[in-house]
Amino acid sequence: MPTAAALPPRLRRAFAPAAIPLPPWRGARPLKRWRYVGLYGPDLMLCAASVRIAGLPQAFWAIWDGSDLRDATVFAPGAVAVRDGVLRAGPARLRWLPDGEPVETTSRHGSAWIWTRKQPIRAEGTVGDRRVEMRGLVDDSAGHHARETAWRWCAGVGVSAAGAPLAWNVCTGMHDGALASERTLWVGGAARELPAPSEIATGLDAVRWPDGAILRFGEQARRARRDDFGLLASDYAQPFGTFSGTLPGGVDVARGWGVMERHTARW
Repeated sequence: MPTAAALPPRLRRAFAPAAIPLPPWRGARPLKRWRYVGLYGPDLMLCAASVRIAGLPQAFWAIWDGSDLRDATVFAPGAVAVRDGVLRAGPARLRWLPDGEPVETTSRHGSAWIWTRKQPIRAEGTVGDRRVEMRGLVDDSAGHHARETAWRWCAGVGVSAAGAPLAWNVCTGMHDGALASERTLWVGGAARELPAPSEIATGLDAVRWPDGAILRFGEQARRARRDDFGLLASDYAQPFGTFSGTLPGGVDVARGWGVMERHTARW
């Protein structure tokens, strides 16, 4: 296995799960795979995900309509569909298309490797009897993550003060090296890596960078769940809300929507 330094920065397709078979176990570490789709806007936000840990299925969805938060977590295959440009979850029925450059990266995680691919998207369809058009991100991830894993995450879309469409993704705890990280800002669909280190506040109310850039977050609704099944456990909080402030490089966020997250897992 080549070292991380030998891998092409920001595009490490040689290690993508689509390119090579990944064993179901690496020592005591089971293979984890998930696809998370988040769609964000001023009066509606939603997310849906399909997860497999050692082949065991889990799925969830959540919808925030500005007044009510509806969500569900299920442990059955096919309960949520997030594949082939289609999202079907609860009352949501949408199709999506790419809306920016995809970014892939692979990182060491202890003695194993983990992979992720982030893709800005544009979706349209229905949520209940409501017709919607929304922007967001798809997070595809896989690998033999450490038995105990913790991370914080920030993802959103918005508009710059200059009127350009924005999307961003920041994570600490995974894929957060100084180079070839998953930290990305998309301006008009063009991707560029955000600098290190990024600091996601413990209160999930801001992201800060050494150049003084601060992306502030105003929480509107919070998804949270804690499960403990002995060998497997999960404790997370993921609030929906609004963003404002400045991203590195002097990009002012005039309006923004998305999520923050903290997650600790034993898997």
